[in-house]
Amino acid sequence: MKRLFKTVAGAAVGVALATTGMVATAQAAGEKYILVSHAPDSDSWWNTIKNGIALAGEQMGVEVEYRNPPTGDLADMARIIEQAAASNPNGIITTLADFDVLSGPIRAAVDQGINVIIMNSGTPEQTREVGALMFVGQPEYDAGYAAGLRAKGDGIESFVCVNHVISNTVVAERCRGFADGLGIDLGSSMIDSGQDPSEIKNRVLAYLSANPDTDAVLTLGPTSADPTILALEENGMAGDIYFGTFDLGDNIVKGIKSGVIQWGIDQQPFLQAYLPVVILTNYDRYGVLPGNNINSGPGFVTIDALEKVEEFAGEYR
Repeated sequence: MKRLFKTVAGAAVGVALATTGMVATAQAAGEKYILVSHAPDSDSWWNTIKNGIALAGEQMGVEVEYRNPPTGDLADMARIIEQAAASNPNGIITTLADFDVLSGPIRAAVDQGINVIIMNSGTPEQTREVGALMFVGQPEYDAGYAAGLRAKGDGIESFVCVNHVISNTVVAERCRGFADGLGIDLGSSMIDSGQDPSEIKNRVLAYLSANPDTDAVLTLGPTSADPTILALEENGMAGDIYFGTFDLGDNIVKGIKSGVIQWGIDQQPFLQAYLPVVILTNYDRYGVLPGNNINSGPGFVTIDALEKVEEFAGEYR
């Protein structure tokens, strides 16, 4: 299945790159696309998203803009989507981190006649419900399930999932999928860590102290992975406890290289930002649209596959 995901994403990139040669003759004046994410300013993982839309804008010859709620407040994000729609761009690319909070503004943008693509957070089903064109991202439950199967094959029977975005119910599917892959109930194995690094570290230390027989730690991105690395270094478990994580970042890459982290799951955020700009531009110009949603991940990154990741970590990976 992983090979299929890579093939689909790779084919989409090939199509995208092939179209860039037509920009000079096809570009219309004032083409603008706005990407709205749920990420707070403090989450460096989204730098890759910013680089993705910037490169796509440059290659396609269109104006692109990245907007987000500085603190990650979803009500603020809903207002940002409304403001983006009011500026009447050619298209909006947005995450669907909370369906109840964000579906209304997204539907309103679609009803206004703005083409919308959902990326990163959400599901294909939710994408159809709000009237968006398609979803570009990682099927979170499937990714978690694949990770659980891998961990089960490595002898893991229990774990703690460090969830720093508990309000994002779709992301929590990573934890549920992991538990199902192991063949156990999620139960109390998922902790709400919050996003403060010191608090995350303390909650991981407290959980492992209260549950010393825990076989593995699963984190959901650099925000939770980086403080967890510090926690394991403090309690002496770094390199001894099985550690898997979603997403990549400088410290995660270093952790994989040193053997503290067994693997990272790459959802390829670059593609999640790059492809929607290319797709929307070609849809506006030529009326062409891929017939299916695009799975940008999952892909496992281990110590054996770090060369390109190290080269572009935090930039395009």
